[in-house]
Amino acid sequence: MDGPVRRATVLSSPEESKNPSGVEAGGNSILGMAARITELVFDSRDPERLARFWCDVLGYVELDRGEEGDIEIGPPGSSFGGPHPTLVFVPNDEPKQGKLRLHIDINATDRDQDAELERLLSIGAVQVDIGQTGEESWYVLADPEGNEFCLLRRRVDPIF
Repeated sequence: MDGPVRRATVLSSPEESKNPSGVEAGGNSILGMAARITELVFDSRDPERLARFWCDVLGYVELDRGEEGDIEIGPPGSSFGGPHPTLVFVPNDEPKQGKLRLHIDINATDRDQDAELERLLSIGAVQVDIGQTGEESWYVLADPEGNEFCLLRRRVDPIF
């Protein structure tokens, strides 16, 4: 198994299946979905460099450039609001401080974990120690600005 075990809570009554807005979740249907993630936004000292790095990691392309220097990337042919979240890198001169409270997990799509690790290191990722034991099935890495992400063991199918 890759990463920590995550457990889902099963709601047994209609009252328990209501979200905070009071809308019934609708069981297994997506009809009760109230929102979805459309973008992940990174503060960045060098949006150009970080966008290039993550395009290389994920096979994404540049989708848009804002007037303030922000750069949006995503799967080829996608746009804001598409089926997969885009990544947006916005200029910010403040240095990253401490471990991120949220990180991205990635999986290789066309090679094993060790080969993908070599590829990621060759394009600018670095391995980081955040207290791992060495027995984990994943690698903890950081992008060129120190944002942590994990390379998981299992290979997954490509999305495009």
